[in-house]
Amino acid sequence: MTRDTWLLFRQNLDITLRQKVGIVFGAVQPLLFLVLFGPIFATIGTWETLVPGLIIQLGLMSTGLAGFGIVMERRFGVLERLRVTPASRLALLLGRVLNNVVTLVIQTVLLLAVGYAFGLRAPLAGVLAGFVLVIVLGASLAALSYAIALTLNENLFAPVMSTVVIPLVLLSGSFLPMSMAPPWLDALSRISPFRYVLEALRELFAGRYLTGTVAVGAAVTVVFAAVSLTIGTRVFSRENA
Repeated sequence: MTRDTWLLFRQNLDITLRQKVGIVFGAVQPLLFLVLFGPIFATIGTWETLVPGLIIQLGLMSTGLAGFGIVMERRFGVLERLRVTPASRLALLLGRVLNNVVTLVIQTVLLLAVGYAFGLRAPLAGVLAGFVLVIVLGASLAALSYAIALTLNENLFAPVMSTVVIPLVLLSGSFLPMSMAPPWLDALSRISPFRYVLEALRELFAGRYLTGTVAVGAAVTVVFAAVSLTIGTRVFSRENA
């Protein structure tokens, strides 16, 4: 299975890297918020608060919408042809997920580079620790996105996911910490796992590592990953049996 995963990952990555504009375009919205909203936000907050929020936004909009690719593969019969190959069904999923994670890492590095140019001063240790959370979260979101894409009617995936992602971004506290929100909105946001991941990222970017917030964020990330990858594997295996 490892060999199949690697080969499928390389194939998907080659296709992705040939479309460099697509990688950059996927990060355009967070970059625009950074450039146009960042200088205003910096008058009331810090870059170490804003940039982690934009990273979560990037993750939700990049890996969270990864299922678009498999919708097209279903439509043009690519998945049907893959069903008759000897590759394991799990490898077919992991090869895609790893490609999505690499794309997210590249986009996050680009976002961080612009952030540092504008005034971000997060410590390297915090950024590297944050990358671990981002990678795990990205893999989880991609797997879950594929599961949803294979479950929904192909014509419903785009409108449903586009509608769901925006509230998730806002409820995570991407633009302002949810502690500043009205009590009812703050309570509602606690249902979303992305709030806890984001709060952990902000702690790490502020140079605070051994805190309860970081521990909770890491634990939520691991649980979310376990659930998402389990769902993704089961759905993918069933659909390609």
